[in-house]
Amino acid sequence: MPLQNRLKEMRTGRGWTQQDLAHAVGVTRQTIIAIEKGGYEPSVRLALELAGKLAVSVDDLFWVSSPRRERD
Repeated sequence: MPLQNRLKEMRTGRGWTQQDLAHAVGVTRQTIIAIEKGGYEPSVRLALELAGKLAVSVDDLFWVSSPRRERD
């Protein structure tokens, strides 16, 4: 079950570049790119820092997509 995110949406909604957010949480721009594209799942600590900088809850920023259940 892949981790989904709204990082790009939340970041651009605040007018921040990837570099701005990366600098704010102490990672590289490449890390932000990878998270936004779903190629990297952040640690709990980084997820908390990102949510804090964007002033949203971790649940609003990240979620796990679950497979659809087949009907019986």
